Amino acid sequence: MQNGYFRLENRPEGGGYGIGLYEPQGDGDRINIDELTEYLDGLNIKYDRKKMERLGILGGDCFYPLEFESTEPVPERFHLSVSDDNMSATVRFYPPSTGGRRLSLDDFLDELNSRKVEYGIRVEALHDHFFGAGIWCTDILVAKGVEATEGTDARIEYNFNTDNHRHPQIREDGSTDYFHLTTINQCSEGDVLARIIPEVPGKAGCDVYGTALKAKEVKRETLKFGKNIELSEDRRTITSMVKGHVMLVDGKVIVSEVYEVKGVDVSTGNLEYDGSIEVNGDVAENFEIKAGGNVIVNGIVEGAKIIAGGNIVITKGMNGMGKGFLKAGGDIIVKFLENTRVAAGGYVQAEAIMHSRISAGTDVRVEGKRGTIVGGYVQAGSKVSARYIGASMGASTILEVGVNPLIKMQYSRMQKAIADHGKTVKNAEVILLNFREKLKRGFKYNESQIKYVKSVAKLVEEKNAELEQLNNRMEKLREMMETQSQAEILVSQEIFPGTTIIIGEASKTIHTSYNYCRFVKEMGEIRMAAMK
Repeated sequence: MQNGYFRLENRPEGGGYGIGLYEPQGDGDRINIDELTEYLDGLNIKYDRKKMERLGILGGDCFYPLEFESTEPVPERFHLSVSDDNMSATVRFYPPSTGGRRLSLDDFLDELNSRKVEYGIRVEALHDHFFGAGIWCTDILVAKGVEATEGTDARIEYNFNTDNHRHPQIREDGSTDYFHLTTINQCSEGDVLARIIPEVPGKAGCDVYGTALKAKEVKRETLKFGKNIELSEDRRTITSMVKGHVMLVDGKVIVSEVYEVKGVDVSTGNLEYDGSIEVNGDVAENFEIKAGGNVIVNGIVEGAKIIAGGNIVITKGMNGMGKGFLKAGGDIIVKFLENTRVAAGGYVQAEAIMHSRISAGTDVRVEGKRGTIVGGYVQAGSKVSARYIGASMGASTILEVGVNPLIKMQYSRMQKAIADHGKTVKNAEVILLNFREKLKRGFKYNESQIKYVKSVAKLVEEKNAELEQLNNRMEKLREMMETQSQAEILVSQEIFPGTTIIIGEASKTIHTSYNYCRFVKEMGEIRMAAMK
């Protein structure tokens, strides 16, 4: 196959000086008239474009006479084009005129070098042209760069369920199954809890001009863990040293040994434990339980106080008697709540809430046979859902949803901390830059100065690591705020008069009953909307 091509020719006995136009062979491309005129313009040769176009339309090999002052032989020429991304170079060769000199391979390689095209030269692609009859008016890939290859970030593979917000299942009869929550990840001594899958560095590339293309930096990982956990020698695996339960809290793996007790009363006194506590009985009035992990009560709680760093589960409900209090860093799941104060970092789920004061970081779900909220104050970050809200007798019930003010405060503090860290890093990097520049100029530092610079470098490393953690935490807070900005109250059966709804800064008191509805905030006002 050969593309159509053109050639300056001197035919003393058949037309004089002109240009020969030759048809393509096989599936080759026809002569590009723009390419031809560009070639002639480069040699300052006059021509009639329309006449040449007509000759091309007629087809077949033909000859077009030219008016040209000089009939000196024209050597072989070429056009080199480099792609916009500098990753490839293509050449098109044009034959010499009658008596003109052909380029040698060495001549052409010297030309490439003079144009700074020096990497990825495909000499073998030029052999057919230089050692054969010539390949004319045809693109030849003469140089090709190498793209930088992306590496793979390191990741941590956890061998336990890291979801700390699992929900209980509702049985077919409408009751809640509190016995198969599996909210605690049990572990035994010697269990591998997590391992690092190492990063795979990328490979640098290079364009045809020899400019290095850096591969993107890959992310490394380190295992964060508390006590009762052993780190392997290669620092890539952590193993439990005790029998207990494992949790992931703010990116840190924690193993606690669960403390079990039959009940909490005068025989046990108040309980305080770093790990999780399971009470296989009731919690009597006025007693307190404090746990760093989860608290599970397989009984009823009366007028007691329970504080947990993780989740609280009470299978038979709680009557706070006006003094009971539940506080969990995670979720609170309970059969019913009556005359109780509740604060959860996650969600609150119950079958009934009566005359209680509830605060949940995410949502409050009142499901099951009764599914009732009556009296009191119920606040959630994003959503409150129940079958019945209020009572036909007009019991005062207040529901509030919207962005958790605590999250707003945390977000503002995080923004300030990130700004302060960034300023510290910037100032420290100026010191390091000055140090490096003086070193290049031959400045000699004493031992005290070197020690100081090392401390500055360590500070930069530590602050950058802290910045990464702060940015990750701020991103999570931002996601929570975005979720909470779409706050709503869902009523799957009926909401009664006397109920007050607050969404963000807007409030509305219900004066008539409504069935199967949803309340949202639109244009600064609370409106009733259809259920999704």
